[in-house]
Order: sequence, then C-alpha cells, then structure tokens
Amino acid sequence: MRRIKEFISLQYKKFGHPLEVLELEQRVDDIQLHHNEIVVRMILSPINPSDLIPIRGAYQHRTQLPAIPGYEGVGIVQAVGSSVTTSLIGKRVLPLRGEGTWQQYVKTKASFAIRVPDGIDDETASQMYINPMTAWLICTEELRLKSNDVLIVNACGSAIGRIFAQFSKVFGYRLIAVVRNDIHTQELQSLGAWAVIDTSKELLADKVMEFTCGMGAAAGIDSIGGQDGHELIECIRPGGTVLSIGLMSGTQMNWAQIHQKHPNIGVKPYWLKRWIEGITDVRWHETFGNVFQLVHDGKLTIQAPRTRFSLLEYEKAIKAAQQSGHIGKVIFEPFLSN
Repeated sequence: MRRIKEFISLQYKKFGHPLEVLELEQRVDDIQLHHNEIVVRMILSPINPSDLIPIRGAYQHRTQLPAIPGYEGVGIVQAVGSSVTTSLIGKRVLPLRGEGTWQQYVKTKASFAIRVPDGIDDETASQMYINPMTAWLICTEELRLKSNDVLIVNACGSAIGRIFAQFSKVFGYRLIAVVRNDIHTQELQSLGAWAVIDTSKELLADKVMEFTCGMGAAAGIDSIGGQDGHELIECIRPGGTVLSIGLMSGTQMNWAQIHQKHPNIGVKPYWLKRWIEGITDVRWHETFGNVFQLVHDGKLTIQAPRTRFSLLEYEKAIKAAQQSGHIGKVIFEPFLSN
C-alpha cells in the first residue's frame, strides 16, 4: 500500500458553467498504487478549451462524476508501482490518459506516461499533447494533404491554428488562416500561412474563391461551430473534407442541413480520443517522438503561456482563459505559492 500525502485538486460534482461547479478539494489518496502505475508531482497544467467543454456537460454519457478536469500537463515522477523501473523516479513526464491534470499529484499507467526529452522546457512540454498531436494526426493520417493542396483553418490565431501554420512548411500544403481581427496576421504569415483572411473586413467565401481561382479549398478545419462552421464549409471544393475539432461558439452546426446541402463534401467531427482507443503503446510513444523531433529541429514552436495561476486561484484562471483576443494559454502551476 502506497500513500500520497494530502494534496489539492479541482473537481466538479455536477455539470454547468466552470465558475459555478468547480470546487477545490483536499485529497488523501489511500488507493493502492498498482504494479504498473506511477504518481507524478505536477509542474504545469494548461487550460484548454477542450478541458472546459466536458465540465459544461457536453460528454455526460462518458463522464463519471465527480470528475477532475485537465487533459495534459508535465510533472516529475514521484513514486512507481512494483513492476515499474525505479529509474523513472525524478524524471519529467507527461502523465496522460489517467487522472485529470488539474491537481497537485496525478496517477496514471507508466506505459501511458511520455518521457520529456532533455532540451524541451516545461512550458512547451506541458502543451505537447492536445493541440500538437491533433494537428499532426490530422495532417499525417486523416487528410494526408499533398503539396500545394489548400487547407483553410478558422480561429487560426489559436494555439492549434499556429501549429497548422507551422505544419504548412513541414507538409507543403497552402494554409488560408481565418481570423476575426488583425492581431495574429503578421505572426501567422511568418509561421507559414499562405494567406490570412480577416472576416471583420472581408467576406470569407469570396476571398477563398479569389485565392483558389474559384476552385475552393481541399479541406477545412473548424474550431468554432455554429455559423462560422457553416461559412467554412461554403469554401470547400466538391470532394473536399471539413473536420470539426472544437466548439468555441458553444453552438453545434446543423449536421442534417450540411449533409443535405453539401452531399459531395465530407463533414465530420475529429476526436483524438478515437485514435487513442485503437493504438498500441509502441505507436503512442512513437507518435510523440515524431512531434518532439519537430520541436528539437526548430520546425515547431509552442507558444509560451501568457500567465500562470495556482489551483487556489482557479476562478481567476478560468476567467482569464475565457477571454478572447489574447496570445498564449493560461496555465496552472499547482504548487505555486500565493
């Protein structure tokens, strides 16, 4: 029997607005650390839009309450189960696919934890899962864009939008970045965007058709949903594909209307979870290795967080994370002293 000392976590016991349902909990974990598990002392845990969606109740059918939010983060291995090498203790890892990461200690299977290579800083490491892996898999396995294929991405000033811009140089596609203001235009162009469309000044479909000589884009990535998602679909050529990866607007697209109006365009949600469910441990680690290599080679940079909060300051952190127009993520530093 191994015991983790008393520590703080964020939990929700019902669904609703994060500011209304999140609670601080003092935990004492007396559950036996199984032979194949590790315990990680968290260093940094980002706040992603995908962390907040389940709290609001979008995935009630697969969320068991009470639940601890947080899909990613980085920490140091504190203890290991009997069948896990003790050489892992003290090493930095991403403690993924186990408990939520918005807490001071996280438990997961050793085979799910990703070793962080030397030379990768904590801020980068903490953000290496949700966005980089999603973008990598979409490019390499889902869309498989060819050189000079046109990809259009809305909300492109977001963290994942920046990654798609950088990947355009890696994979050779042409990125049309869609934004709502000019805050991110210059940076997106420097990262690799072929064109940037500011929808506060220009009509999206008209500009896309102008850039593509009336053909439309080969594929699109929608992170917003609602009317923005529908407008993105209007920019796709027959036989093209649109992947829905987020719901920033909080409004679902009308899927029945989409399939009726655009029968020759493949529109579907993309869930990282489905890829995870079908892979081996070897492939899991190899894929992270590919993405870490891009960072090492200078082909991918992860935006530095704009501010840090302790778990005790979760209300301020959530409010900050929900503000638009800012550069960089809000991140929890679980052991930060107030």
